Amino acid sequence: MGEIVNLRRVRKARERLADAALAAENRVRHGLSKAERTGAENSKARAEKTLDGHRLDGEKDR
Repeated sequence: MGEIVNLRRVRKARERLADAALAAENRVRHGLSKAERTGAENSKARAEKTLDGHRLDGEKDR
């Protein structure tokens, strides 16, 4: 005789696995926290400001 399976538990377990896979995909897609995004934006702005500070006067169009 086979093992008795509660279909509700199997369905919920399958849904949890699907939700976990979706969460993992979303973490990869939207991977940075707010603090990391802010830090990256500040770093980029600082680098652009430094680059603009070293730019010669006639090179604004490039």
